[in-house]
Amino acid sequence: MLNKRHSHAHPNMHAKRTDPTTGFFERIGCLDLLTKMSLQASLDRPLALLWIDIDRFKQVNESFGHLGGDMVIAQIARRLRERTAGRAEWCRMGGDEFACLVPDCNLGHAQQLALDLLRGIEEPLPFGDLMLRPSASIGIAILETSEDPFSCLERADRAMSTAKHEGGGRIAISGELVAGRLGILLAREELEIENQLHIALESGGLNLHYQPIVGFDGHIEAVEALMRCTADGNIISPAKFIPVAEKTGLIIRLGEWSLLAGANLAHSLDVAGHPTKVAINVSRAQLASLKFSQALYAALLCSNARPELIELELTESLFMDVSDTVQKNLHAALHAGVKLAIDDFGTGYSCLSNLKDLPATKLKLDRAFVIVLPHDRRAFSVIKAMAQLGRELGMTVVAEGIEEQEQLDSLREAGVDAIQGYFHARPMPEETLLQWLQTRRTP
Repeated sequence: MLNKRHSHAHPNMHAKRTDPTTGFFERIGCLDLLTKMSLQASLDRPLALLWIDIDRFKQVNESFGHLGGDMVIAQIARRLRERTAGRAEWCRMGGDEFACLVPDCNLGHAQQLALDLLRGIEEPLPFGDLMLRPSASIGIAILETSEDPFSCLERADRAMSTAKHEGGGRIAISGELVAGRLGILLAREELEIENQLHIALESGGLNLHYQPIVGFDGHIEAVEALMRCTADGNIISPAKFIPVAEKTGLIIRLGEWSLLAGANLAHSLDVAGHPTKVAINVSRAQLASLKFSQALYAALLCSNARPELIELELTESLFMDVSDTVQKNLHAALHAGVKLAIDDFGTGYSCLSNLKDLPATKLKLDRAFVIVLPHDRRAFSVIKAMAQLGRELGMTVVAEGIEEQEQLDSLREAGVDAIQGYFHARPMPEETLLQWLQTRRTP
């Protein structure tokens, strides 16, 4: 991003503004150009800014050195230039980041262009004896009336970060520009939520509620841990505090707390005669942290929980992340003896061909398939096929979001192993969960 390596300046003015590897304007030249282009922009002729970051490019530099990395960057730059065909100005903002300035381009056209650029980047790229398969994260911002152009560029950069945080290979549109008093109130609300999260961490305001996952034969397959937060007597919705935690990096501390609290519950249920797996969600930031495996081992050690009673829920994109840290953390979790589950499968970039290579024992189908049952027979057919495939791969297949008997009947017919949703139980605190389990104990 702003602090990444960029090209050194050359003696003459033209070279100062041009990156020798790509032929694009370098950073200073970009800022000069952006100022000029913003003066020509208007409501009828909007200026679109796209910020492109090549995903996992650090791997290329580590594998082939910076010289090899520059060769790859040069080829990608050529593709980008060809895709815009003179319609845009290109700038290299850092080692693997580019800005694209597109005059007379509204949001719809910018989205189409971003999609075309993404496809161009993702085409296989030959490099020596290897065939690289690059991807990118793209952020889009449209210059608003009276907006400082550099603020718009920052918005595009932040939108790109959002796309990267969601797993890369994606496009995000900036929605952060909020005019007037509303923008001030929203910014203050985020600061207040961040403060409340700190208070909750220090004062015991965090707790977990648990929602059972029930097999069709009535056995409890697992319980999923869902975080709740109370600070100064106020209940904060997860829809509000989770995004703030992700923005501020507090999500790692919250995740470490969840690991320990979930492991403590697993041990308590085991001692009480209800040996039940506790499923704990793991965020991308957690799994990309160098301290994740330490936090996991510490949770197991401090709680005295049996590792096989801990299940980590991760999205498919996390399993497929090839970065060293993520892969080491996945292997550490498996070595510790905990179970892994694929969460929200069937949406986004889920790929059936990847399933055979993923070290997971559970496949959770996204609720988007369930809410249309029993009337949508196409959704039913997809669920049936995924249930059969999951079983043949040795996975337990779970459907989420079940609320009605008709949905339950369809899922039973489709061959799903277990269900999760309000039909059986809402998320509940630990004390209520123990009572609920006792009422279901088989005589």
